[in-house]
Amino acid sequence: MIVRAALMKGRVALELAGISGAARDMRYLAAYVMGIAAQDLPLRSQEVLSHTQITALERAVDARTLGQPIAQIIGKRQFWGRDFKVTRDVLDPRPETEGLVAAALTLPFHDVLDLGTGSGAILLSLLADCPSARGLGVDISLKALDVARENAKVLQIELKRSAFLYSNWFENVTGDFDLIVANPPYITQEEMLSLDLGVLTYEPHLALSPGGDGLDPYRIIARDHGPFLRPLGRIIVEIGPFQAANVCALFKSQGLNGLKVHQDFDGRDRLVEAYKHA
Repeated sequence: MIVRAALMKGRVALELAGISGAARDMRYLAAYVMGIAAQDLPLRSQEVLSHTQITALERAVDARTLGQPIAQIIGKRQFWGRDFKVTRDVLDPRPETEGLVAAALTLPFHDVLDLGTGSGAILLSLLADCPSARGLGVDISLKALDVARENAKVLQIELKRSAFLYSNWFENVTGDFDLIVANPPYITQEEMLSLDLGVLTYEPHLALSPGGDGLDPYRIIARDHGPFLRPLGRIIVEIGPFQAANVCALFKSQGLNGLKVHQDFDGRDRLVEAYKHA
């Protein structure tokens, strides 16, 4: 079977399964089994796939029809221009989260704390773009921390600049930082019921929702940040599109100021940024 025919067959299967972006997904899957970059696929559309490649592609298509994220099938996700290993133990980094990295890079920082680091995509992107900075990523999932450490190794973010620690939020953290970032679980218990089945099946629920109104992580960050954030330091957190007012109120009640709300590509509230008094 030639590549073009395999792409067409797979696209039909994905479309019948109700997978949006079927043509795009097939390009990623075909490139994956061929061991090439997706952008090189058009130049090789007339190549004949081997039996091994056809079998691998069929398995990948079957997994995608069941809703497994592309990043988990191919084992990586591009984020902020770099590839990050992704497994079922970490949240699949979303494009809108790149806005958090962009906001953080608008001002200099030296020491950064990433709460709920997951794959390490946020922390390692910041350190890769700021060679003089150091960072600590914390998570309550030991498997997630293993993924983050592997990503740090691949990206050659040396140990003297990056560290990963098992911690429930600030519980095991020592030291202080001029930047604290977090993409915490914020989906409400009610909203979890309407999530895509693929997300519910394949992504870690602890990274998606804290239950209840989805605001508990922000309550913890607002309440406990004091000893860990230096004067004039910043906190930047990702939020759900309807949580900006509540998160701003929580941060303001704990003495943070200079509050800013940033929107994502679609004009939805996506980040809250706050500063600590001098």
